[in-house]
Amino acid sequence: MFPLTFVNPNPRLPYPLFIAKSIPEPALSRRSRAFSSSRSYPWRPNLRLNGFKLKSATAPENVEGGDSKSESLVKGLKLGGMFGVWYLLNIYYNIFNKQVLRVYPYPATVTAFQLGCGTLMIAIMWLLKLHPPPKFAPSQFTAIVQLAAAHTLGNLLTNVSLGRVNVSFTHTIKAMEPFFTVLFSVLLLGEWPSLWVVCSLLPIVAGVSLASFTEASFNWIGFCSAMASNVTNQSRNVLSKKFMVGKEALDNINLFSVITIISFILLVPAAIMMDGFKLTPSELQIATSQGMSVKELCIMSLLAGVCLHSYQQVSYMILEMVSPVTHSVGNCVKRVVVITSSIIFFQTPVSPLNSIGTATALAGVYLYSRARRVKVKPNPNPKTC
Repeated sequence: MFPLTFVNPNPRLPYPLFIAKSIPEPALSRRSRAFSSSRSYPWRPNLRLNGFKLKSATAPENVEGGDSKSESLVKGLKLGGMFGVWYLLNIYYNIFNKQVLRVYPYPATVTAFQLGCGTLMIAIMWLLKLHPPPKFAPSQFTAIVQLAAAHTLGNLLTNVSLGRVNVSFTHTIKAMEPFFTVLFSVLLLGEWPSLWVVCSLLPIVAGVSLASFTEASFNWIGFCSAMASNVTNQSRNVLSKKFMVGKEALDNINLFSVITIISFILLVPAAIMMDGFKLTPSELQIATSQGMSVKELCIMSLLAGVCLHSYQQVSYMILEMVSPVTHSVGNCVKRVVVITSSIIFFQTPVSPLNSIGTATALAGVYLYSRARRVKVKPNPNPKTC
């Protein structure tokens, strides 16, 4: 018998190391044992040190894999929470905004007030150093003013539509945004869409047309305003892609902040010219005849302004974390949530054909976001004459 010594140099290992004196054995037996050990445990080394054979114990579990899984889980929960906040703020904005526009029919003044709330929130963000202030070259100012003008018209026209028709119908019309995105990409950027993208636009157009023909609250001013807001918003997006590229480009949050401030400056004199100065106590008393006090009107207007800027800010933050396609899918889901919640809250009557049209348009938006993933691969072996 040969003495066995049990050695446990590392108490964290689950089994001790066995060290035994080597004994002479035939060469054939040694080869077969080494071959058998390497086949059974390819990861276990068979080391010989000074006439001793060392068999390693079971290795401890890898901790790094668990850390990466936990980090991805935390990131997923954070992203899901941001999507939830984005949807919730959008729902409250549309509810508060619609209630304000019902009793205070001055969309230009309402939009200017909302942009003013956003400007104040941006100033607080920069003063508290929650986000670094922007630094941009004077050559970029012209492009930023163009983006701000499109942003101003987009918000103003959306409020004009919301003041005329139901919230659900306005957002159904705004489902046409992908159509104008493709159109302006061709006209301004020279980017032609793939066949899949073109096919996905067909149910969008058909669904919006069906929903428009069967909408109980149809109004030409509301319809044309919502459609025009699609034009301005998508031209803004395409222009931002065209101009804001390069090393000196602003990040998404600062770009949105600068655009909001310039939009507020542009819209204040325009609102006074369009509506007159409607913030006097006598003008605010109009709300009392519609069943809302002046205090309630001011609180709802403030909440609508805060929700508008907050949900747009969160949207830009999400865009920095995910791909544009994922953001587009989330925007499609957001539109479904807003339409459904507004129908429930305002008890909007919806006919079966109207529901089919809305569902068809939203399905087309989803197909569009999926079609953007499909990339046409060039032929690796082109035919030559």
